[in-house]
Amino acid sequence: MLLFKSQNRFEQVLALSLILTGVILRLAPHPDNFAPTTALAIFSGVVLPPALAFTVPLLIMMVSDLWIGMHPLFWLIWPTFALVTWVGYQIRAKEGVLPLLSASIAGSVVFFVISNLGVFLFENMYAKSWRGLVECFTMAIPFFRNAFLGDLFYTTVFFSLFSFAKVLRTSFQGERLGN
Repeated sequence: MLLFKSQNRFEQVLALSLILTGVILRLAPHPDNFAPTTALAIFSGVVLPPALAFTVPLLIMMVSDLWIGMHPLFWLIWPTFALVTWVGYQIRAKEGVLPLLSASIAGSVVFFVISNLGVFLFENMYAKSWRGLVECFTMAIPFFRNAFLGDLFYTTVFFSLFSFAKVLRTSFQGERLGN
């Protein structure tokens, strides 16, 4: 089993390269809510040192939202990605696919719940009642489907590429040493 935690500068540079790629993917045309942001927050939490892990997703959101256009709930959404990063940070010592799958699902659910509670509480789209809350979450289900699929897809891509790069690096180091 591979341990995904970054152990040297090369892996940190690789992680930052993948995160830059993720920013580009967020800005590129994509299906609604099928974006890499949650996966990037999990990836950062698992791979990067803590200070960088919590800073990078926030900077990604700030820069991309300034480019895409600010939204009224940015003050709630941006810290949500810190919480998702924390989810990734909690599994950094765990090995295998199951913790990554669990973190991806947890990240999707955390974002869905917080963002839709924010819409319900702070926007005037739904009646401030139990019925309005149910309607808010019901109307958000199609967005959740795409976000969930995107989170699983991008989590798989980022960690697969990272693992592949670690294997290649180990292989090349072995060849240089004559192994």
